[in-house]
Parts: sequence; structure tokens; C-alpha cells
Amino acid sequence: MKAFLLLFVLFNLITFFVFGYDKYLARTNRRRVSEKTLLSLAVFGGSAGAVFAQKIFRHKSKKYRYLFWIILTIQFILFEAIWFFPSDASHTLQNFSLT
Repeated sequence: MKAFLLLFVLFNLITFFVFGYDKYLARTNRRRVSEKTLLSLAVFGGSAGAVFAQKIFRHKSKKYRYLFWIILTIQFILFEAIWFFPSDASHTLQNFSLT
């Protein structure tokens, strides 16, 4: 579980810095990070970093005002379920297959 928490924190830090870097690129009139990349980072676990970056850098705050909060809430619920019920989550994931 410690590895899970470490990966979560690391991924959110990466997302935070990518949003900050994109804001820097916007201010210096350079080619920017795609919105697809920014949204993908938020959806795949970096929503907390995205929300903090929005507030600190004032970046993408009008365009995606509520989207990141919705993503963050859903991720929080999923991560809490995995944290408190690790055996159930691993059993479910082991039984889940696309074949």
C-alpha cells in the first residue's frame, strides 16, 4: 500500500509541474502541452495535482472549472475503496479480464 501511495503522490506532482510548465509556455508564446495530455494526466490519477495547479498558476481555471473537481471526487472514492478494502480490490482486479 505504501507503493500505491507513493505512486499517487508522484503522479500528482508530475501533473502539477506539467500544468505549471504549460502555463510557462503560454506566457512565453511557445508551443504548448496539448489539452489531451493535460486531461489524460488528470484522469489517470493526477487530478489533485491538476486542481492545485489551477489554483496556484491560475491555469485552465475557466475552461475546466468543475471537470477536475468531478474527476478528483471520483478518484478519491476509488482510492479510498482500494485503501480500505485492498483484498476485495485485488480480487476484483484479478477476476477482471478483457478476454
